[in-house]
Amino acid sequence: MATALAPVLISAYAASPAHTDWDPALEHELLDALCALPGVAGLEVPWLNALHPHDTEWFLTHVPAGARLALTALPWAMQQCARTSGYGIASGDEDGRRAALDDLRALAAGIHRLHGESPAHVDIVPLHTAPQGTGCAAALARSLDELTGWDWQGARLVIEHCDAVVPGQAFEKGFLSIGDELAAIDAVGASVGVWVNWGRSAIELRDADAVTAQIAQASASGLLTGLTFSGASPADTTYGAAWEDRHLPVAAADPSAQSLLDDAHIAAALREAAGADWLGIKVSRAPADRTAAQVAATVAANLSAVRRVAERTDA
Repeated sequence: MATALAPVLISAYAASPAHTDWDPALEHELLDALCALPGVAGLEVPWLNALHPHDTEWFLTHVPAGARLALTALPWAMQQCARTSGYGIASGDEDGRRAALDDLRALAAGIHRLHGESPAHVDIVPLHTAPQGTGCAAALARSLDELTGWDWQGARLVIEHCDAVVPGQAFEKGFLSIGDELAAIDAVGASVGVWVNWGRSAIELRDADAVTAQIAQASASGLLTGLTFSGASPADTTYGAAWEDRHLPVAAADPSAQSLLDDAHIAAALREAAGADWLGIKVSRAPADRTAAQVAATVAANLSAVRRVAERTDA
């Protein structure tokens, strides 16, 4: 029996050239094209102290009708981490922890506005266990206890696991280990899920088979809400340097990226994440992509590669 895909969220901001060079017409065409792909339920979009990095009013009227959204503050959190070493919901520095919570309170207010003024709905709010390199599971537990008491308009809170600190290894995010994240959720009995990004786990573990084991660990906890397919490479390529968090494509979609996320590891990930409610595709546009049609074709190629594996994988 073929493995059926859960509803898919496409990371719009990772693919879109309009987030660096604002182009409303291109962005409008791209958002509609991404939501029209088979099996796509909606989009992951960024919160950078506002509902849109360039024009919130534009976004509220142009987000595709019926789109289900994941509203992520990770780009904003990384900016704040660069400015303040103690910033984050897992910070042992109380001022840094409160600053991160205040930002998430503003994000929650943004959800209320989006639900009142747009035809879309926020289904997922990813949380990230900053600060970099100094996170504390006990501080995270205190934050989760508070966050779960707020009105999220029905959105599901999930900890998106990013690469953790590994002794002797440079990190990209350097957040908490998945074990500490699961323990913090368990400590407060929080109604919070876990989301695994394949590429970010590969950056942490430097071993594709170990990523499969980490997905299995999250699944065994009963908390795995979603799995994002995003590649990573041990080699320098046109996408970026080795082990950078560049949202590489899956191997079959663009062999030049030298991504470790090949068909065998897609199949293994799908088997381990069979109980997850969501899947994600988070890939950067190809180096030559310029138009909305080209970017949408790149995303479609990655989605098709995952779907092809699912169709031939025994459940």
